[in-house]
Amino acid sequence: MPVNNKEAVNGKDAVNGKTDGTRASILLVDDEQMVVTSIQAFLELDGHFDVFGFTDPPEALRFAQSQRVDVAICDYRMPVLNGLQLLRQIKEAQPEAARILLTSHADARSAIDAINQVGLFQYLEKPWDNEQLLLVIQSGVERSRLLRQLREQVGELDSAYNVIKSAQSRLIRAFL
Repeated sequence: MPVNNKEAVNGKDAVNGKTDGTRASILLVDDEQMVVTSIQAFLELDGHFDVFGFTDPPEALRFAQSQRVDVAICDYRMPVLNGLQLLRQIKEAQPEAARILLTSHADARSAIDAINQVGLFQYLEKPWDNEQLLLVIQSGVERSRLLRQLREQVGELDSAYNVIKSAQSRLIRAFL
């Protein structure tokens, strides 16, 4: 279960980890409870996000495999799965989700690995600036929603194309 579960609040059924789809779904994973609580409280004050915080990476992965996630924010150094391993698996489950790595162990090599391995949306250092974090998350949510919309529209175009091709084939057969 996500950290700090509450009863249904603001369109979110926190017990079951489901959102009503109108608010952005943020997955937050850090092995430090204080970090999760701090960011979760800040983002929930904004009122536009359903924040699901986890201190256990495998549990967070199970959540990402079963629920829509707009933005996934992960610490780099965590037990069992590090941030890159977790984000790579989240990418498989949620390809449109913006992936953000939050770390106090910043170096150029890990940033390059993160970008190349998981298609990282943003790389942020601890301690973070709340306003910068909010802007990055808002941009990530917009990106995720646009990618989902694009995928849906491409699916609709593919379906329409198939209908046209089928009609064309029937017309050709009718005239032969």
